[in-house]
Amino acid sequence: MGSMRTIGLVGGLSWYSTLGYYRVINEEVQARVGGHSSASLALQSVDFATVRACQEREDWDASGRILADAARRCEAAGADFVLICSNLMHKVFDDVQAAVDVPLVHIADAVASVAAARGWTRLGLLGTRWLMEEPFYAARLAATGIAVVVPDEPDRAMVDRVIFDELTRGRVEGLSRKGYVATIDRMADHGAEAVVLACTEIELLVTARDTAVPLLDSMRAHARLAVDLSLAEG
Repeated sequence: MGSMRTIGLVGGLSWYSTLGYYRVINEEVQARVGGHSSASLALQSVDFATVRACQEREDWDASGRILADAARRCEAAGADFVLICSNLMHKVFDDVQAAVDVPLVHIADAVASVAAARGWTRLGLLGTRWLMEEPFYAARLAATGIAVVVPDEPDRAMVDRVIFDELTRGRVEGLSRKGYVATIDRMADHGAEAVVLACTEIELLVTARDTAVPLLDSMRAHARLAVDLSLAEG
């Protein structure tokens, strides 16, 4: 086997999901390579409070600069490619990619590749309000032939509130799980073949045990794609 490429991670968006990335990437490397193998990683973890303040005032330029700086530090530390450990912050993907010379690996591409492997062409999106309502994520999926179903307005408001009031603060509430499962069921009723957990913290709340609707965990898909790229020959 050739030498492993170094994976750059821009994390802290929030740190709960970064922990998931770190765990899944290393589990995958160990499973595929064996022995004492673990991933070669360059991690920059930002202060989510600063990024969240930018989100709340919709100052995407400022949050883009924070993430671009972090990506540059990953590159300086030897990263061969970089992941933003967040779905929503792919809103500033182009700004971050412009700041580095190494490739930025888009989370929606990882989601699309899992969907293609499973034969899914219509996906429900569960994530922050911006992600469900704006085109930056759905358009990336649409470019690969995937149609998107989003929850209705009251469900979008509930899903967004739970992400920021609970999940990104490490709180997991049973009542919120019920609300998410009901939302997932309604998207399936509207033709979603599977539902993307398009916020990297949702896997803390809802898993395949909670619903009969197939779930696509965006964090896991992104982390596994990173390992594919790290271990690829040539």
